[in-house]
Amino acid sequence: MGFVVLYDASVLYPNTLRDLLIRIAQSGLVQAKWTEQILDEVFDSLRKHRPDLDPERLERTRMLMGTAVRDWKVIGYEPLIDALRLPDPDDRHVLAAAIRARAQVIVTSNLRHFPVDELRAWDIDPKSPDQFIRDQISLDRSAVYAAIQQIADSWRHPPGSVDDVLERLERSGLAISTAELRAGR
Repeated sequence: MGFVVLYDASVLYPNTLRDLLIRIAQSGLVQAKWTEQILDEVFDSLRKHRPDLDPERLERTRMLMGTAVRDWKVIGYEPLIDALRLPDPDDRHVLAAAIRARAQVIVTSNLRHFPVDELRAWDIDPKSPDQFIRDQISLDRSAVYAAIQQIADSWRHPPGSVDDVLERLERSGLAISTAELRAGR
């Protein structure tokens, strides 16, 4: 099994990025972790910002996330929260979960909320999704590309292509990763 990473809510919110991160975990490159509290943040935000989405489909997506990745759920992290210091106290639960899970990396779009100096004390590195995906490309480009192909193949209405997936990922902030994947074809 790959090294342990904790996915923050900020990277599980964008649909295509979430799909890619889950497929990377399914490939065995990493052992992905998150908490029910992180999922609450994701789906509360989706309901707030996307009231057009069917609540039943959102619940189905949440359930599927729980079955897609083995051993994803971090529990028992709550006692650590109050002892931690971060610029945004509301993010302490994420660091607490990473510590409890013995994660080496927190993948987040909010790097300023997870200062390197604070996380180094716990041997945890914060990484943007673009940095994280670039690392995965360097480890196993074919596994990452296969995950992107699987996403494209799963799109039915309308059908999708690898270029469509890369375009959405680029809009989600993966400019360097998508450029590397395009160049390597």
